Amino acid sequence: MYFSDNGRDWLGDNSPSCELNVVDIEGSFYGYPYKHAKNVIDPEFGHMIPDVEKDFIDPIAELGPHVAPLGIAFYDGQVFPEKYQNSVFVALHGSWNKYNGKSGYKVVLVELDKEGKYLNQEDFISGWLVNEDAWGRPAAPFVMSDGSLLISDDKYNVIYRVTYKG
Repeated sequence: MYFSDNGRDWLGDNSPSCELNVVDIEGSFYGYPYKHAKNVIDPEFGHMIPDVEKDFIDPIAELGPHVAPLGIAFYDGQVFPEKYQNSVFVALHGSWNKYNGKSGYKVVLVELDKEGKYLNQEDFISGWLVNEDAWGRPAAPFVMSDGSLLISDDKYNVIYRVTYKG
């Protein structure tokens, strides 16, 4: 099972990163509130790590600080090119408390190999943020049975439909 995780706020503009995680073993522990992303020890709770009797599981992908990943969807359609097969669309809702430049406001594609391991990530759709003005906030991708992708936008209460024409 894959899931996104919003990073902790109030540790600066550039830390910690939001995450994409995978559950391989029931009961796995992902670090909150002691550790964030792959290597950010919480200033308030990090000193308690020696007392935590659990293995910490790192995210498979760091998505960037303050991007607020709200929804993910595996592409299992047959319309988009092969690189999209079994890869994950992640809606990055966007920052609300960065002082120097907003982040997020886009949908990224996280490519996985045939075993579900991280390969890379790239912007799929951007442009909801222009000159620090957000005209949309993507919230949840959804793959339709016809192979198209729906993306909800909770700023303007609309749904975008993305299709591929090769």
